[in-house]
Amino acid sequence: MFVTPAYAQAAGAAPGAAGFDANAIIVQVMPILLLVVIFWLLIFRPQQKRVKEQKAMLNAIRRGDTVVTTGGIVGKVTKAVDGEDLEVEIAQGVKVKLVRGMISDVRSKAEPVNDNKPA
Repeated sequence: MFVTPAYAQAAGAAPGAAGFDANAIIVQVMPILLLVVIFWLLIFRPQQKRVKEQKAMLNAIRRGDTVVTTGGIVGKVTKAVDGEDLEVEIAQGVKVKLVRGMISDVRSKAEPVNDNKPA
């Protein structure tokens, strides 16, 4: 009575009307995937690169290098063992022991020290 033939056909068993529609799911998930890719490219990847560079810098610290601690103290490395600790001279005759991870910057690289060279 009030239903026209065009509406009656649309209400019938149209393909994908009430079932699984792959295109609709792809359209809904695409913005989320796009955001994940953008976050990875802009945030996570540069952060991983910075961490890698910092680790390489900390492993390359040798005796004679001038370093800056995370607290802002500038000193000269007097003893650098392959482990965690460094001995840094912050003033004439004042030496402190620092954890290698607390170095924020290496200001100047010293030439390798040769202790075997005769004086």
